[in-house]
Amino acid sequence: MLNNAFLSRIFNRKGQSIVEISLITPILLVALYIPADFGVAFLTAHLTQNAVREAARIGSVTDPFVSATVRSAAITRMPAALASPTVTATLHAAGAANCAKFVEVVAQGNYNYFLYQLIKLLGFNVASTQQITRTSRMRYEFQPSNNNTPCT
Repeated sequence: MLNNAFLSRIFNRKGQSIVEISLITPILLVALYIPADFGVAFLTAHLTQNAVREAARIGSVTDPFVSATVRSAAITRMPAALASPTVTATLHAAGAANCAKFVEVVAQGNYNYFLYQLIKLLGFNVASTQQITRTSRMRYEFQPSNNNTPCT
């Protein structure tokens, strides 16, 4: 017959929980980090949209329209997580004499996913950036109120 001391030495499971934790922890961290990384990307896109909208609002009430002023207003409001942002501001006023002028501001930049950069370190080939483009249009305030056909 087997005695209890011999059986307890055979079925000792003191190290089992350490092994389980060491195997599950990387998977758990990745599963928690993916939504956080995508959440920061969505926040960056939202803040970019707000910056573009505010710049278009500034451009629509500025007479005369100065593209450099509108661009700098957008750049100063852009989130820091957006790499190499570019902004264009245009007053669309060409067309008939009674066309509705509008200000258009377009911003572009790249968001670098941190998790994908870590995956690249492991030797996998994945795109680690996402281009974010946001556009906003506002009616130019310094024109007659009966102008209703869009200018080109």
